[in-house]
Amino acid sequence: EDFLNLIFKAMMKDSLNSSHPVSSAVHSSEQIEEIFSSFFFSLKGASLLLMLKHYLTKDVFQAGIEVYLHNHNYRTAQSDDLWDSMNEITNGTLDVKKMMKTWLVHKGFPLVTVVRKGKTISVQQEKFLYRVEPENWTSDASYLWHIPLTYITNRCNFTHCTNAYLLDQKSG
Repeated sequence: EDFLNLIFKAMMKDSLNSSHPVSSAVHSSEQIEEIFSSFFFSLKGASLLLMLKHYLTKDVFQAGIEVYLHNHNYRTAQSDDLWDSMNEITNGTLDVKKMMKTWLVHKGFPLVTVVRKGKTISVQQEKFLYRVEPENWTSDASYLWHIPLTYITNRCNFTHCTNAYLLDQKSG
């Protein structure tokens, strides 16, 4: 319960228009402290890695981490290096770098709406804002995340129950 309260508190803070992206340029040591001293960005970063692990599967994610650690041991690295390692493991079937960039450069997070009409399911994304702060208002109409969605159908055969869909448009 404490963990969920922490996550919801972080999401509340991230859903304000005054939030900032996980990855952003810094020009002074004060900006570094302001951006990275927040515990909530550690939670967001961990949540993004868990999302990626769930989407890629545990084995693929672990293999990507191993490639990353092997290729960059005792050297400096950037976030793109991790995504490149994941791309190496997925053999081009998924552009992990392109997907994760959408989560790192946009502030906040998306709200996904799911509508079922008969046998057809449609999904739509938009930026979630908890409260609009007029002094910090910016238009977020161009925000587009690549959202990995997983789902289960009634045709589950208990060996492969989870299906995946990447929502990389406003709707799908």
